[in-house]
Amino acid sequence: MANLPALVDRILLQRFAPAAVLTNHQGDIFYISGRTGQYLEPAAGQVNWNLFAMAREGLRDELPVAFQQALRSPSPEAVTRRGLRVKTNGDYQTVDLTVQALREPAALHRLLLVVLTDVVAPPMANKRGKTVGPVAGSAGLAQLEGEAQQLREVLQTTREEMQTSQEELRSTNEELQSANEELQSANEELTTSKEEMQSMNEELQMVNAELQVKMDELSRANNDMNNLLNSTDIATLFLNDALHVRRFTTEASKLIKLIPGDVGRPITDIASDLLYPALAADVAEVLRTLVFVEKPLATQDGRWFTVRVMPYRTLDYRIDGVVVTFIDVTTSKILEAELRRARDELDRLLANKTTELAQTHATLQAERAGHEPDAGLDKYREVEP
Repeated sequence: MANLPALVDRILLQRFAPAAVLTNHQGDIFYISGRTGQYLEPAAGQVNWNLFAMAREGLRDELPVAFQQALRSPSPEAVTRRGLRVKTNGDYQTVDLTVQALREPAALHRLLLVVLTDVVAPPMANKRGKTVGPVAGSAGLAQLEGEAQQLREVLQTTREEMQTSQEELRSTNEELQSANEELQSANEELTTSKEEMQSMNEELQMVNAELQVKMDELSRANNDMNNLLNSTDIATLFLNDALHVRRFTTEASKLIKLIPGDVGRPITDIASDLLYPALAADVAEVLRTLVFVEKPLATQDGRWFTVRVMPYRTLDYRIDGVVVTFIDVTTSKILEAELRRARDELDRLLANKTTELAQTHATLQAERAGHEPDAGLDKYREVEP
């Protein structure tokens, strides 16, 4: 008999507790307690679990009024309608309606509890259908007055709801008008912005065309400069102030192991045939004094070049690195060496000839001093110095 209290509570809830319905603010049913079939019935058509749609005749008028009063009531007290006659299967059942907005516990906050309690109706007639007398008439009159009072309350509530709805509609209309004006203003602004964007687009197209022309001119100038530099057959190297490669000619790539991917790399990190360890010092000196440096330079394979390091000046006279040129003077060096050897040979031959003549002259003078003049020596006198 451990479940005896639970069984007793269940019997009390099923047989003696009033029917109750838990709904939200719109009347949608969340939970049903007890027997509610004589007060609520499903409406024909699509299933609709709404309290107002399922209310039987006698509850349809009073239920919305009590529901709204409970919603608008600032206090947690319940709203009660007593002595309502609900039509149930051809008969009438007297019911007390109670609607309360729940505030506790927190899980049921903002929900409403609708309680339907059966009450015993006062006797209106005897078994034969004859009136009891003045008491029955007074009871009927009181019931009619109660119904009239309820109708007046329903009418007043309906009037208040209509006024509230009208005010809300008026406020909504004003908000919609304001929103419409804002939308019109925004539309005008968008139209203006569209025109400005079109104007800016046209200007950008013109600027783009001008930039395209400038790019074409720059491309042609770049091609002309490349052809000019390559046609001179002079190895030319452009460096910035940090000795990073900026540009180079084809001849420079033959002298220094340069490829297009070396642009931006330090020139000191690239393999070269040049015997030029003082390149960094010369570049620093030129950038400091702005005076060019020129000197002869040899390579590992025996070639000779004249290297010239000059400041790189922009069109606005700003120094932006250096220009290094390498002029091949190997042929000149070879000719110079051959001429030097030829001159040395001529000097040697002249010295030998001078020595021979000096010896011959000394011999002639000695012979002339010790002997008679000899006609055979006339040929030597002709060549005396």
